[in-house]
Amino acid sequence: MSSAATTVAQSAQQSAPEPAPGAFLERSAVAESPTAAAAQGAAPQPAADYSGYKLVPARHPWRWIGTVLVALGVVAVAWSLATNPRWEWGVVAQWFTAQSVVNGLVETLKLTAISGALGFVLGFILALMRLSASPLLLSVSWTFSWIFRSTPLLVQMLLWYNLGYLYEKISLGIPFTDIRFFEVQTTTLISQFAAAVLGLTLNQAAYSAEIIRGGILSVDQGQLEAAAALGIPAWRRSTRIVLPQAMRAILPTAFNEIIGLVKGTSIVYVLAYSELFYTVQVIYNRTQQVLPLLLVATLWYVAITSVLSVFQYYIERHYSKGAVRNLPLTPLQKARMFFATHAPVNLDRTKEAR
Repeated sequence: MSSAATTVAQSAQQSAPEPAPGAFLERSAVAESPTAAAAQGAAPQPAADYSGYKLVPARHPWRWIGTVLVALGVVAVAWSLATNPRWEWGVVAQWFTAQSVVNGLVETLKLTAISGALGFVLGFILALMRLSASPLLLSVSWTFSWIFRSTPLLVQMLLWYNLGYLYEKISLGIPFTDIRFFEVQTTTLISQFAAAVLGLTLNQAAYSAEIIRGGILSVDQGQLEAAAALGIPAWRRSTRIVLPQAMRAILPTAFNEIIGLVKGTSIVYVLAYSELFYTVQVIYNRTQQVLPLLLVATLWYVAITSVLSVFQYYIERHYSKGAVRNLPLTPLQKARMFFATHAPVNLDRTKEAR
């Protein structure tokens, strides 16, 4: 009897349909729910009570230690600047807006603007030559960048200023003939200002060429192929597709170069050209107030680079339109939002509005 019963039970289990994969889970969920438990006659289990727990904020002890140490350092530096009489802030204020210093500042800005504009234009041409399929253009561009990036700017300045020793006259005419359209003495043509502009421009062009070339190469070449397949002319492909995207990679490094150029104009003092640093040197050699005059030059350089940094922020924000969904807020917009969210609420006006 027992063996026959076992055989019947096994056949019944085999003939019974298998439950669906989610059937067991559904039954378990129903069985565990308070409603199902009440329907089956079992007492529902009470929900967990978390009211007795405390919210413990995350602790960052090292962050606070670092903040305190940096704050103490900032306070110590500020206290030293304010209380040490050897800084001679009165002398700094006296010479900061002096006419000779302002004239030197104007010459520094002039050198920066002319050399920066010409350097980036020449660098753009050299970058296109470097990307050209012509072996001659590529070789000339590479050699130019190699030479001017391998020699110190000071050496270049002195070389251009003493160009008259190598070439007595500079002439323009038909090569390998005696026909001359223009001829001038080299010492007359290469003045202090011309030597400074020439040295700064050529040095800047060598670095700008690599910056622009890197920005152009950062653009996906598939976009150019797609634009060419659509029949867009080559000039419009370069100006409307490649250049706007390349500017996002070019701008940060380019502005670093311009800021470096502002400070690099100080090396023109070796030509005795009256830019800002040379003017300050002349003054402190006469008055022996070395440190205050150096502070005057430092503050003006800081002011110039700060203005350039503001321009950099807004220009980069303009060219980021195609890369981000929402443009980052400007400092003025952030300030407005801060005051709008932290403004005190007037309860009387709120009651009147209700």
